[in-house]
Amino acid sequence: MKKEYNILAISGSLRIQSSNTLLMHAMIKLAPSNLKFEIYGGLNDLPHFNPDLDVEEPPESVQNLRTQLKYSDGVLICTPEYGNGVPGALKNALDWIVSSGEWVNKPTIAIAASPSPMGGDKAHASLLLTLNMMNAQVLHEASLTIPHITLKMNKQGVIFDLETQHELENSLLCLGDACNQMDK
Repeated sequence: MKKEYNILAISGSLRIQSSNTLLMHAMIKLAPSNLKFEIYGGLNDLPHFNPDLDVEEPPESVQNLRTQLKYSDGVLICTPEYGNGVPGALKNALDWIVSSGEWVNKPTIAIAASPSPMGGDKAHASLLLTLNMMNAQVLHEASLTIPHITLKMNKQGVIFDLETQHELENSLLCLGDACNQMDK
């Protein structure tokens, strides 16, 4: 029996019916059974990052994010692209983690999906810059940009494009393998 790993899943969008939130849920359904997901739902609760608040006892919502990260074995991020970059709410969450270290060496896959032909490439690049600076173990071979997501997944979050489904399944297998390697 394979060891179970706790994966924190984060959508970079605050919209309930966001393609990236639906994609995140679809990926959870595609994941191997040994990956157990906890969905981070506090993106909208975080205060704007302020170093003056990043003290021994930061705001409770920040403590919750840090605790969830601390006890996860890996991270899955699915994000849209807003204004050629990472959505502000996601960037804010990342800013709260920069100095605290919970993401250091944490296996992470970053997915940027967009209805556009570019597939969120600028958001993806920006996200990777921040995650690499934070010393996350970004699994570049498993991190993807997905153009034309609305042509590959329906509004119920069912991925009907087999190539996309296969790529996502491989990304999840890679995440599980990276968690296993960290465990050794």
